[in-house]
Amino acid sequence: MTTETPPAIEVRDLAFGYEDASVLDGVSFTVRPAEIFFIIGGSGCGKTTLLRNLVGLAKPTRGEVLFHGRSFTKGDPSARREMLKSFGMLFQSGALWTSLTLSQNIALPLEEYTRLPGDEIRNIAAFKLAQVGLAGFEEHYPSEISGGMRKRAGLARALALDPGIVFFDEPSAGLDPVTARNLDDLIVQIRDTFGTTIVVVSHDVDSIFGIADRIIMLDREKHGIIAEGKPSRVAVDSPNPKVVEFLTRRAAKAG
Repeated sequence: MTTETPPAIEVRDLAFGYEDASVLDGVSFTVRPAEIFFIIGGSGCGKTTLLRNLVGLAKPTRGEVLFHGRSFTKGDPSARREMLKSFGMLFQSGALWTSLTLSQNIALPLEEYTRLPGDEIRNIAAFKLAQVGLAGFEEHYPSEISGGMRKRAGLARALALDPGIVFFDEPSAGLDPVTARNLDDLIVQIRDTFGTTIVVVSHDVDSIFGIADRIIMLDREKHGIIAEGKPSRVAVDSPNPKVVEFLTRRAAKAG
């Protein structure tokens, strides 16, 4: 008898809103282990709101989020805290503390969730910065490096606890095309090297077609998912003109 491996992430009938305004309603999907999964859609469709619900920064009004078969939404505080250690988050701005060096920024989750001695934490911080191509920048402050380097430093912090899942909120925002593609390459490298499950909120069509294994597309009017699957197939097969228009912008730009 074989036991099927549960999804890395499972979302069941999730709903979220503000007072009388519904943002998400009836959202259900799964993310497979070691998959690069994109949440896409136009402005105001609820992409970042959904991400906030996944990582516990917002609480669904209905539904459930599970990680590897364990309920995060319904877990007690100690169980939720333990699960929080298993994933990292790269915020859109990088969200680095400007008063701390890069090394000190990467050290924060290690100080919060482990009892490692200071020397070992500093060594891990240096190693994580090296993983994202920032070896030698440990004592630099965020203001002393470029926007692309700040994104990579934010990723190093997200990787500090060796998470099995990493979430990205608009990783290419504010970056030039070359830097954005380099960050895409780094995301793929992390997945391929460590088997990390990757969830990306994005409207960058080049990234969507370049690295996504699967996508879901949210719609502002429906408050939910209007397309799901491999981006190349969704762009061809979807009967919804909103989906086709969104995903064919890439071809229009190339022309």
